[in-house]
Amino acid sequence: MTTIGIILGTTRPGRVGPQIAEWIEKTARSREDAEFELVDIADYHLPLFDEPRSPRMGDYEHAHTRAWAAKVAELDGFVFVTPEYNRSIPAALKNAIDFVYNEWNNKAAGFVGYGSNVSGARAIDHLRHIAGAVQLAAVHTQLHLSLQADFEKFSTFAPTERHEVTLQQLLTEVVTWTNALAPLRQV
Repeated sequence: MTTIGIILGTTRPGRVGPQIAEWIEKTARSREDAEFELVDIADYHLPLFDEPRSPRMGDYEHAHTRAWAAKVAELDGFVFVTPEYNRSIPAALKNAIDFVYNEWNNKAAGFVGYGSNVSGARAIDHLRHIAGAVQLAAVHTQLHLSLQADFEKFSTFAPTERHEVTLQQLLTEVVTWTNALAPLRQV
């Protein structure tokens, strides 16, 4: 069965991202068209990119890179959950993406962003460009969450029905595109 990774893209102490990722996972588990797995990049303890060779070669020297590569490789598609830091994605997420290359190729990606001013829109825009560079196919629907409007006291996530509808559309697109790209991953 198709397996979609929900990538939690921040390692910051006190982060609210886990609440969002857990809500996505809980919502996704009601679906029968794919399996969903929460993947927290913090669990992989990736240092700043430290491989001596290009990730395109797939010749990883360090155990942390091999563990991360194995996880990304076993997933068929992704939903990235990212905060917006200084009008972009967190450095930890960019670093995690940069660690591997072939493992991302020919898979679909959906994006859920959150932030204060524009609800993560600029982070998602940057992430779309980065995704393209590692041959991820970005789906159309994206979900934006406001720290002011969608969180109680900026800290407790309170999704609405509108968010549920958008999330279901995003998940449908990710699963559909992931399945459509499957023959390219067999090559």
